[in-house]
Amino acid sequence: MVALLDRPDTVVAVVGATDHPAKYGGIIYRDLRAKGVTVRAVNPYRDTVAGDPCWRSLADLPEPPTIVNIVVPPTRTLAVLEECSRLGLKAVWIQPGAADDAVHRYLDESDLTALVDACIMVPHLTRTPGNG
Repeated sequence: MVALLDRPDTVVAVVGATDHPAKYGGIIYRDLRAKGVTVRAVNPYRDTVAGDPCWRSLADLPEPPTIVNIVVPPTRTLAVLEECSRLGLKAVWIQPGAADDAVHRYLDESDLTALVDACIMVPHLTRTPGNG
């Protein structure tokens, strides 16, 4: 899944994106965007994030994302995974702190491909706008 981040056609939906400067949903959104990754903000409580449109759910996105990055509490992660399954979205990247036992059980029984408890802001991401 990490290799997908370096593809120029990859779209990452950041579920839990926010403008709050100290919350990881916003930090991750801005970091990926600065690295040239096409990102889509998903948060039912926001209209925009970092000046970009924000969608209320994955189903509302203009295109299906390549990766769904989950940056919400474990109590909300399960609903996001269920939405991914309903929409046929297969690749999920679950940030540290966003999974609990129920999430792990769901993943064990689903056909989702998941990277769990690994931060998407890894040092190997060096792509910048225009070099994709």
